[in-house]
Amino acid sequence: MNMSNGINIKEEVIKVIKDLPKDTTLEDIQYHLFVKQKLLRAESQISKGITYTHDEVMERVKKKWFTLRVK
Repeated sequence: MNMSNGINIKEEVIKVIKDLPKDTTLEDIQYHLFVKQKLLRAESQISKGITYTHDEVMERVKKKWFTLRVK
């Protein structure tokens, strides 16, 4: 998680973990850190003006998931 907007990533990770319940599993921690990473990346892209319209996203999804793959 590379953060260039001044937020200390170590502090963010500690906060994510501290906010989880006491009976949290390692898999829960990994999942929450994964989601946090994705959200931080999205926020960074938005702040840089890198966004897509709904139609652009749907077109990308179609190309990725619904293209017939012939060997």
